[in-house]
Amino acid sequence: MKFLDQARVYVRSGDGGAGCVSFRREKFIEFGGPDGGDGGRGGDVVAECVEGLNTLIDYRYQQHFKAKTGGHGMGKNRAGGRGADAVLKAPVGTQIFEGDEETLIADLTEVGQRVVICKGGNGGFGNAHFTTSTNRAPRRANPGQPGEERTIVLRLKLIADAGLIGLPNAGKSTFLATVSAAKPKIADYPFTTLHPGLGVVRSDDREFVLADIPGLIEGAHEGHGLGDRFLGHIERCRALLHLVDATGEHAGKDYKIVRGELAAYGAGLTEKPEILALSKIDAVDSDHLKKQRERLKRAVSSAGPESGRHTGPMLISSASGAGVREALRALYETIEAQKALERAPEEARPWSP
Repeated sequence: MKFLDQARVYVRSGDGGAGCVSFRREKFIEFGGPDGGDGGRGGDVVAECVEGLNTLIDYRYQQHFKAKTGGHGMGKNRAGGRGADAVLKAPVGTQIFEGDEETLIADLTEVGQRVVICKGGNGGFGNAHFTTSTNRAPRRANPGQPGEERTIVLRLKLIADAGLIGLPNAGKSTFLATVSAAKPKIADYPFTTLHPGLGVVRSDDREFVLADIPGLIEGAHEGHGLGDRFLGHIERCRALLHLVDATGEHAGKDYKIVRGELAAYGAGLTEKPEILALSKIDAVDSDHLKKQRERLKRAVSSAGPESGRHTGPMLISSASGAGVREALRALYETIEAQKALERAPEEARPWSP
Protein backbone atom coordinates (compact mmCIF):
# COMPACT_ATOMS: atom_id res chain seq x y z
CA MET A 1 0.00 0.00 0.00
CA LYS A 2 1.34 3.40 -0.97
CA PHE A 3 2.13 5.78 1.88
CA LEU A 4 0.44 9.18 1.69
CA ASP A 5 0.87 11.68 4.51
CA GLN A 6 -0.75 14.82 3.05
CA ALA A 7 -3.93 15.46 1.10
CA ARG A 8 -5.94 18.50 0.01
CA VAL A 9 -9.69 17.99 0.21
CA TYR A 10 -12.77 20.06 -0.68
CA VAL A 11 -15.68 19.67 1.75
CA ARG A 12 -19.21 21.08 1.78
CA SER A 13 -21.96 20.64 4.34
CA GLY A 14 -25.57 20.11 3.32
CA ASP A 15 -28.10 22.89 2.72
CA GLY A 16 -31.10 23.10 5.00
CA GLY A 17 -34.43 21.90 3.64
CA ALA A 18 -37.06 24.44 2.62
CA GLY A 19 -40.17 25.06 4.70
CA CYS A 20 -43.57 24.14 3.27
CA VAL A 21 -46.62 26.30 2.51
CA SER A 22 -49.65 24.11 3.11
CA PHE A 23 -53.22 24.37 4.47
CA ARG A 24 -55.31 21.71 6.11
CA ARG A 25 -58.01 20.53 3.71
CA GLU A 26 -60.43 18.07 5.25
CA LYS A 27 -64.14 17.47 4.93
CA PHE A 28 -66.26 19.08 7.63
CA ILE A 29 -63.32 21.23 8.79
CA GLU A 30 -64.10 24.69 7.51
CA PHE A 31 -61.03 26.59 8.74
CA GLY A 32 -58.19 24.07 8.84
CA GLY A 33 -55.47 26.66 8.94
CA PRO A 34 -51.80 26.43 7.88
CA ASP A 35 -50.00 23.13 8.44
CA GLY A 36 -46.73 23.47 6.53
CA GLY A 37 -43.81 21.75 8.26
CA ASP A 38 -40.24 22.98 8.77
CA GLY A 39 -37.32 21.87 6.64
CA GLY A 40 -34.67 19.53 8.01
CA ARG A 41 -31.14 20.54 8.93
CA GLY A 42 -28.40 19.82 6.40
CA GLY A 43 -25.74 17.24 7.17
CA ASP A 44 -22.40 18.19 8.75
CA VAL A 45 -18.90 17.38 7.51
CA VAL A 46 -17.20 15.49 10.32
CA ALA A 47 -13.62 14.25 10.70
CA GLU A 48 -13.33 11.07 12.77
CA CYS A 49 -10.20 9.43 14.13
CA VAL A 50 -10.35 5.66 13.63
CA GLU A 51 -8.03 2.75 14.26
CA GLY A 52 -6.76 0.46 11.53
CA LEU A 53 -5.50 3.28 9.29
CA ASN A 54 -1.90 4.44 9.02
CA THR A 55 -1.98 6.48 5.81
CA LEU A 56 -4.18 9.00 3.97
CA ILE A 57 -4.22 6.92 0.79
CA ASP A 58 -8.06 7.02 0.61
CA TYR A 59 -7.91 10.73 -0.18
CA ARG A 60 -5.77 10.11 -3.24
CA TYR A 61 -8.85 8.81 -5.05
CA GLN A 62 -11.55 11.06 -3.62
CA GLN A 63 -10.98 14.74 -2.88
CA HIS A 64 -14.58 16.02 -2.75
CA PHE A 65 -16.93 15.30 0.15
CA LYS A 66 -20.46 16.71 0.37
CA ALA A 67 -23.04 16.11 3.06
CA LYS A 68 -26.69 15.55 2.14
CA THR A 69 -29.30 18.29 1.95
CA GLY A 70 -31.98 18.33 4.63
CA GLY A 71 -35.44 17.11 3.70
CA HIS A 72 -38.09 19.68 2.74
CA GLY A 73 -41.05 20.28 4.99
CA MET A 74 -44.43 18.80 4.05
CA GLY A 75 -48.10 19.30 4.79
CA LYS A 76 -49.81 18.01 7.94
CA ASN A 77 -47.02 19.63 9.98
CA ARG A 78 -44.45 17.08 8.80
CA ALA A 79 -40.87 18.28 9.22
CA GLY A 80 -38.15 17.28 6.81
CA GLY A 81 -35.50 14.76 7.84
CA ARG A 82 -31.97 15.72 8.77
CA GLY A 83 -29.38 15.31 6.00
CA ALA A 84 -26.76 12.58 6.35
CA ASP A 85 -23.30 13.65 7.52
CA ALA A 86 -20.17 13.27 5.39
CA VAL A 87 -17.58 11.53 7.58
CA LEU A 88 -13.86 11.82 6.81
CA LYS A 89 -12.04 8.91 8.46
CA ALA A 90 -8.43 9.60 9.36
CA PRO A 91 -5.67 7.75 11.24
CA VAL A 92 -4.38 8.75 14.66
CA GLY A 93 -1.99 11.69 14.42
CA THR A 94 -3.79 13.54 11.61
CA GLN A 95 -3.81 17.31 11.69
CA ILE A 96 -6.44 19.31 9.79
CA PHE A 97 -5.46 22.72 8.43
CA GLU A 98 -7.18 25.45 6.48
CA GLY A 99 -6.34 25.73 2.80
CA ASP A 100 -3.45 28.08 3.66
CA GLU A 101 -1.75 25.08 5.39
CA GLU A 102 -1.01 27.24 8.44
CA THR A 103 -4.26 27.65 10.40
CA LEU A 104 -4.85 24.52 12.48
CA ILE A 105 -8.48 23.39 12.71
CA ALA A 106 -8.10 20.14 14.65
CA ASP A 107 -5.52 17.63 15.82
CA LEU A 108 -6.79 14.04 15.96
CA THR A 109 -4.74 12.22 18.59
CA GLU A 110 -7.19 9.68 20.04
CA VAL A 111 -9.33 6.97 18.47
CA GLY A 112 -12.99 8.00 18.48
CA GLN A 113 -12.29 11.73 18.44
CA ARG A 114 -14.74 13.61 16.20
CA VAL A 115 -14.53 17.20 14.97
CA VAL A 116 -17.16 19.09 12.99
CA ILE A 117 -15.43 20.85 10.10
CA CYS A 118 -18.49 22.34 8.37
CA LYS A 119 -21.92 22.72 9.96
CA GLY A 120 -25.02 21.98 7.93
CA GLY A 121 -27.48 24.77 7.17
CA ASN A 122 -30.61 25.18 9.29
CA GLY A 123 -33.94 24.16 7.78
CA GLY A 124 -36.45 26.81 6.81
CA PHE A 125 -39.68 27.44 8.73
CA GLY A 126 -42.97 26.30 7.25
CA ASN A 127 -45.98 28.60 7.07
CA ALA A 128 -47.43 27.12 10.29
CA HIS A 129 -44.57 28.84 12.09
CA PHE A 130 -45.73 32.31 11.01
CA THR A 131 -49.30 32.12 12.33
CA THR A 132 -50.23 35.12 14.48
CA SER A 133 -53.42 36.52 15.96
CA THR A 134 -53.75 38.90 13.02
CA ASN A 135 -52.43 36.66 10.26
CA ARG A 136 -54.29 33.39 10.50
CA ALA A 137 -53.36 32.13 7.03
CA PRO A 138 -49.73 33.07 6.24
CA ARG A 139 -48.59 32.19 2.75
CA ARG A 140 -44.88 32.35 3.30
CA ALA A 141 -42.12 29.90 4.23
CA ASN A 142 -38.38 30.20 4.60
CA PRO A 143 -35.88 28.50 2.33
CA GLY A 144 -33.18 26.46 4.03
CA GLN A 145 -29.87 28.09 4.89
CA PRO A 146 -26.95 27.17 2.64
CA GLY A 147 -24.23 24.90 3.98
CA GLU A 148 -20.59 25.83 4.48
CA GLU A 149 -17.76 24.95 2.11
CA ARG A 150 -14.01 25.07 2.48
CA THR A 151 -10.80 23.49 1.30
CA ILE A 152 -8.81 21.72 4.00
CA VAL A 153 -5.42 20.04 4.17
CA LEU A 154 -4.96 16.76 6.01
CA ARG A 155 -1.45 16.16 7.28
CA LEU A 156 -0.45 12.93 9.00
CA LYS A 157 2.17 12.90 11.73
CA LEU A 158 2.89 9.37 12.85
CA ILE A 159 2.70 8.84 16.59
CA ALA A 160 5.69 6.86 17.84
CA ASP A 161 7.61 6.67 21.10
CA ALA A 162 11.02 7.04 19.45
CA GLY A 163 12.36 8.13 16.06
CA LEU A 164 15.33 7.12 13.93
CA ILE A 165 17.31 9.91 12.29
CA GLY A 166 20.52 10.09 10.30
CA LEU A 167 22.01 10.55 6.85
CA PRO A 168 20.98 8.23 3.98
CA ASN A 169 22.50 4.75 4.32
CA ALA A 170 23.25 5.22 8.01
CA GLY A 171 21.63 1.87 8.75
CA LYS A 172 18.24 3.09 10.03
CA SER A 173 16.08 0.65 8.07
CA THR A 174 18.41 -2.26 8.88
CA PHE A 175 18.18 -1.39 12.56
CA LEU A 176 14.36 -1.22 12.41
CA ALA A 177 14.18 -4.57 10.60
CA THR A 178 16.51 -6.12 13.20
CA VAL A 179 14.64 -5.00 16.31
CA SER A 180 11.03 -5.28 15.06
CA ALA A 181 8.81 -7.23 12.70
CA ALA A 182 8.77 -4.36 10.20
CA LYS A 183 10.08 -5.13 6.71
CA PRO A 184 11.45 -1.88 5.28
CA LYS A 185 13.27 -1.86 1.97
CA ILE A 186 17.03 -2.24 2.46
CA ALA A 187 19.66 -1.63 -0.23
CA ASP A 188 23.18 -0.25 -0.63
CA TYR A 189 22.21 3.05 -2.24
CA PRO A 190 21.00 6.37 -0.78
CA PHE A 191 17.30 7.11 -0.28
CA THR A 192 16.23 3.48 -0.21
CA THR A 193 13.62 4.55 2.33
CA LEU A 194 11.16 6.84 0.55
CA HIS A 195 8.36 6.82 3.13
CA PRO A 196 8.29 6.73 6.93
CA GLY A 197 7.79 3.36 8.57
CA LEU A 198 6.74 2.13 12.00
CA GLY A 199 7.81 -0.92 13.96
CA VAL A 200 6.89 -2.27 17.37
CA VAL A 201 10.08 -3.02 19.31
CA ARG A 202 10.09 -5.61 22.08
CA SER A 203 13.01 -5.52 24.49
CA ASP A 204 13.19 -7.20 27.92
CA ASP A 205 9.41 -7.88 27.82
CA ARG A 206 8.74 -4.20 27.19
CA GLU A 207 7.37 -2.64 24.02
CA PHE A 208 7.55 0.72 22.33
CA VAL A 209 6.94 2.07 18.83
CA LEU A 210 9.91 3.12 16.69
CA ALA A 211 9.58 5.34 13.60
CA ASP A 212 12.04 5.33 10.68
CA ILE A 213 12.10 8.37 8.38
CA PRO A 214 13.97 8.89 5.08
CA GLY A 215 17.54 10.11 5.41
CA LEU A 216 18.44 13.79 5.55
CA ILE A 217 21.14 15.50 3.56
CA GLU A 218 22.62 18.98 3.79
CA GLY A 219 20.11 21.53 2.55
CA ALA A 220 17.09 19.31 3.20
CA HIS A 221 15.22 22.27 4.75
CA GLU A 222 15.56 24.00 1.34
CA GLY A 223 14.11 21.00 -0.48
CA HIS A 224 17.30 19.12 -1.33
CA GLY A 225 17.04 15.35 -1.52
CA LEU A 226 13.66 14.28 -0.20
CA GLY A 227 13.40 17.53 1.76
CA ASP A 228 12.44 17.74 5.41
CA ARG A 229 8.66 17.19 5.18
CA PHE A 230 9.03 13.78 6.83
CA LEU A 231 10.51 15.34 9.97
CA GLY A 232 6.95 16.04 11.03
CA HIS A 233 6.60 12.35 11.78
CA ILE A 234 9.06 12.56 14.67
CA GLU A 235 7.66 15.75 16.21
CA ARG A 236 5.60 13.64 18.61
CA CYS A 237 8.44 11.28 19.54
CA ARG A 238 9.73 11.35 23.10
CA ALA A 239 13.28 10.36 22.15
CA LEU A 240 15.51 10.20 19.06
CA LEU A 241 18.07 7.58 18.06
CA HIS A 242 20.67 9.29 15.89
CA LEU A 243 22.66 6.81 13.81
CA VAL A 244 25.98 7.93 12.33
CA ASP A 245 27.65 5.67 9.77
CA ALA A 246 31.04 4.48 11.05
CA THR A 247 32.11 3.74 7.45
CA GLY A 248 31.65 7.37 6.43
CA GLU A 249 34.41 9.87 5.83
CA HIS A 250 33.94 12.02 8.95
CA ALA A 251 31.47 11.10 11.70
CA GLY A 252 31.61 14.57 13.25
CA LYS A 253 30.63 16.33 10.02
CA ASP A 254 27.82 13.82 9.40
CA TYR A 255 26.48 14.48 12.87
CA LYS A 256 26.54 18.27 12.41
CA ILE A 257 24.71 18.04 9.06
CA VAL A 258 21.74 16.23 10.59
CA ARG A 259 21.66 18.45 13.68
CA GLY A 260 21.73 21.50 11.44
CA GLU A 261 18.70 20.28 9.51
CA LEU A 262 16.82 19.59 12.74
CA ALA A 263 17.56 23.14 13.90
CA ALA A 264 16.47 24.60 10.56
CA TYR A 265 13.19 22.66 10.74
CA GLY A 266 12.43 23.82 14.28
CA ALA A 267 9.37 22.45 16.14
CA GLY A 268 11.58 21.65 19.16
CA LEU A 269 13.34 18.69 17.52
CA THR A 270 16.78 19.79 18.75
CA GLU A 271 15.51 19.83 22.34
CA LYS A 272 14.40 16.20 22.37
CA PRO A 273 16.54 13.66 24.24
CA GLU A 274 18.91 12.06 21.75
CA ILE A 275 20.79 8.77 21.90
CA LEU A 276 23.84 8.91 19.65
CA ALA A 277 25.24 5.76 18.11
CA LEU A 278 27.90 4.79 15.57
CA SER A 279 26.39 2.14 13.30
CA LYS A 280 28.01 -0.51 11.08
CA ILE A 281 30.93 -0.97 13.46
CA ASP A 282 31.43 -4.50 12.09
CA ALA A 283 32.49 -3.03 8.73
CA VAL A 284 35.48 -1.00 9.99
CA ASP A 285 38.73 -1.82 11.81
CA SER A 286 39.38 -0.81 15.41
CA ASP A 287 41.67 2.12 14.53
CA HIS A 288 39.16 3.71 12.17
CA LEU A 289 36.35 3.12 14.68
CA LYS A 290 38.32 4.81 17.45
CA LYS A 291 39.06 7.79 15.19
CA GLN A 292 35.38 8.13 14.20
CA ARG A 293 34.26 7.97 17.81
CA GLU A 294 36.67 10.73 18.82
CA ARG A 295 35.46 12.89 15.94
CA LEU A 296 31.88 12.34 17.06
CA LYS A 297 32.67 13.26 20.65
CA ARG A 298 34.37 16.49 19.54
CA ALA A 299 31.40 17.39 17.36
CA VAL A 300 28.98 16.88 20.26
CA SER A 301 31.08 18.91 22.69
CA SER A 302 31.53 21.75 20.18
CA ALA A 303 27.76 21.94 19.65
CA GLY A 304 27.30 23.34 23.16
CA PRO A 305 24.40 22.99 25.60
CA GLU A 306 21.86 24.24 23.06
CA SER A 307 22.20 20.98 21.14
CA GLY A 308 19.96 19.14 23.65
CA ARG A 309 20.46 16.13 25.89
CA HIS A 310 22.65 13.35 24.54
CA THR A 311 23.50 9.80 25.52
CA GLY A 312 26.51 8.12 23.97
CA PRO A 313 28.03 7.78 21.51
CA MET A 314 27.21 4.07 21.60
CA LEU A 315 28.63 1.46 19.23
CA ILE A 316 26.14 -0.79 17.44
CA SER A 317 25.97 -3.23 14.57
CA SER A 318 22.60 -4.37 13.28
CA ALA A 319 24.25 -7.19 11.32
CA SER A 320 26.05 -8.80 14.29
CA GLY A 321 23.71 -7.50 17.02
CA ALA A 322 26.52 -5.82 18.93
CA GLY A 323 25.27 -2.97 21.11
CA VAL A 324 21.68 -3.28 19.84
CA ARG A 325 20.18 -4.42 23.14
CA GLU A 326 21.97 -1.66 25.04
CA ALA A 327 20.66 0.95 22.61
CA LEU A 328 17.09 -0.34 23.01
CA ARG A 329 17.39 -0.23 26.79
CA ALA A 330 18.66 3.34 26.67
CA LEU A 331 15.76 4.27 24.37
CA TYR A 332 13.17 2.67 26.62
CA GLU A 333 14.56 4.31 29.76
CA THR A 334 14.56 7.71 28.03
CA ILE A 335 10.98 7.23 26.86
CA GLU A 336 9.83 6.28 30.36
CA ALA A 337 11.64 9.27 31.85
CA GLN A 338 9.85 11.58 29.41
CA LYS A 339 6.49 10.00 30.21
CA ALA A 340 7.10 10.56 33.92
CA LEU A 341 8.04 14.16 33.22
CA GLU A 342 4.83 14.70 31.26
CA ARG A 343 2.74 13.22 34.07
CA ALA A 344 4.44 15.32 36.75
CA PRO A 345 2.66 18.49 37.91
CA GLU A 346 3.88 21.71 36.39
CA GLU A 347 5.39 22.98 39.65
CA ALA A 348 7.26 19.70 40.24
CA ARG A 349 9.11 19.80 36.94
CA PRO A 350 12.79 20.73 37.05
CA TRP A 351 13.61 24.20 35.86
CA SER A 352 15.48 24.43 32.57
CA PRO A 353 16.57 27.52 30.62
